[in-house]
Amino acid sequence: MTADIKEAAMADRPTDEHGDVVVVTGAGGMGTAIARRLGSGRTLFLAEASRAQLDLAVAALTSEGYAVHGVLTDVSDRASVEKLAEEAAGEGRLSAVVHTAGVSPATASARTILEVNLLGTVHVIDAFEKVATRGTSLVVISSMAGHYASLSREVEAALATAPAEDLLGLAAVAAVGDDAGTAYMVSKRANHVRVEAAALAWNQRGATVNTVSPGVISTAMSQAEAESPSGEHMLRMLDDCGAGRTGTPGEIAEAVAYLTGPQARFITGTDLLVDGGQAAWVRRHMRH
Repeated sequence: MTADIKEAAMADRPTDEHGDVVVVTGAGGMGTAIARRLGSGRTLFLAEASRAQLDLAVAALTSEGYAVHGVLTDVSDRASVEKLAEEAAGEGRLSAVVHTAGVSPATASARTILEVNLLGTVHVIDAFEKVATRGTSLVVISSMAGHYASLSREVEAALATAPAEDLLGLAAVAAVGDDAGTAYMVSKRANHVRVEAAALAWNQRGATVNTVSPGVISTAMSQAEAESPSGEHMLRMLDDCGAGRTGTPGEIAEAVAYLTGPQARFITGTDLLVDGGQAAWVRRHMRH
């Protein structure tokens, strides 16, 4: 390498002495798969509300050679998320943030679903928008269930733009009552529209924000759903739509890797369904 070429190469390198930082919220099956896929050679922040689950995941990733910081984080608490964002941004260039933390109808009440899946996601979008820089990518793990919600344009507009402190008081959210299934669908549709509305602010920072909507993925959470009263119907739909199997956490991790990589810089404010074609089957082939 000539001196001129070497100097030019050095000039293209970031002047910050710190390396890239990846943040993953949620230490479940999808969260740890994504951490493994994105974390090599980067500083990894893994955030989780359960101390026991966090410690297990951090120990496993550390033993595999990852540079990982475990941060106890309750995404439903704005201050907790803001602290996570500040710590991660202070460690180096914020490359990717992947929000997988969430609960399901088989494991949580309607109120908890709304606090974690709906409000928690807004906290993540807002807190990390403040520290995002050029090239930062945020991916929110939503769900194909968000595509099944039937909400009016007015309700979606409110979910997309209402301040975080007003969300749980919206009439459409209050109307969910104790129905955990409806709370889940509404919260996941809210993830979609919230990301659409946030894309402008992220674009202005040279950053991207998207959702990924998994179908039935082989995780502990989906196993709990499979064992619930609606589980048989959920699994039968996989056969009916032609997929014939559940998805794997690794397949979600690959979708996230694409959206957080340099090849996806022109993709923002949108949703990527990774569901084996189930949502398409429901729309076009299922007999209602």
